[in-house]
Amino acid sequence: MAIWDFVKDAGKSVFGKAEAAEAKPAPASPPPSAGPAQDPDTTRKVAALKAELKALNLDKDDVHLTLRGDIVKVESKGADRETLEKLVLALGNIEGIAKVEADLPEQDKAPVFHTVKKGETLSAIAKAYLGSANKYNAIFEANRPMLSDPDNIYPGQTLRIPQD
Repeated sequence: MAIWDFVKDAGKSVFGKAEAAEAKPAPASPPPSAGPAQDPDTTRKVAALKAELKALNLDKDDVHLTLRGDIVKVESKGADRETLEKLVLALGNIEGIAKVEADLPEQDKAPVFHTVKKGETLSAIAKAYLGSANKYNAIFEANRPMLSDPDNIYPGQTLRIPQD
């Protein structure tokens, strides 16, 4: 299981400002015999995460989310590697989420993610990773549907860098 860190205070607000700002510590793991009982607030937040994935057309029937404080675990048996990477990014780029855990299918290369810094553009990121500023559209396409415009990126946002 891999864990990716995200900027907790950056991203789309799906929980509401008050809930995103107040971090609740992750509770201790329940004993193995305990069921997946969740408090109503956690259930509401998971529903908000699922609604965001649905809005991005990333919520398939086999996507399962577990929320512990500011950590989301995502599981999907039917998703390919690209879809799982997009799920990780879609969840991690939500305000109030600090870490995302997921098992990615085996591959020779680890995924390459980039956290946007103030003043960066997709062209500058493309030049740094892909060798040419003109390849910005490859990064844009690799981050669809989370990005709807190549000019609308923000500091703290994490982007997937294609490795083709």
